[in-house]
Amino acid sequence: MEIHRATTANADALLDLQRVAFISEAELNNDFNIPPLTQTLAELITEFEHKTILKVILNGELVASGQVYFKNASVHIGRMAVLPKLQGQGIGSQLFTALEKTFPNAQRFELFTGEHSQKNLAMYQRRGYKPFKVEKFGSTKVLFLKRYT
Repeated sequence: MEIHRATTANADALLDLQRVAFISEAELNNDFNIPPLTQTLAELITEFEHKTILKVILNGELVASGQVYFKNASVHIGRMAVLPKLQGQGIGSQLFTALEKTFPNAQRFELFTGEHSQKNLAMYQRRGYKPFKVEKFGSTKVLFLKRYT
């Protein structure tokens, strides 16, 4: 398994991966209008201007990706996507570690996930993330979590 910085040349494949991986999130919340499913290729390409996007390659195949950026004294982690057939095998955890290491001097990390995403919440809480805010996006309640170093 290799983790590398993605480029705009990877955008089509990243968007496909994101859509496949986030179907389960949409199903959990009965909301298929979540941004990972509705994002356009142009929007994703624009994100490369202010975010670092990592990709995970396993046996020559793109199997996971995630995004990270620094804003307001916090590292923001998001859009972590792992192919459904490979979830639960530690790929997401390794990607998560790589995303956190993108800003080695960071003192605070933030992310969010749907309130029904128990697997995600469990992983984040194992890593020391604690909920600090709840917001509603459309019909979905979203929990914001943070961790201090």
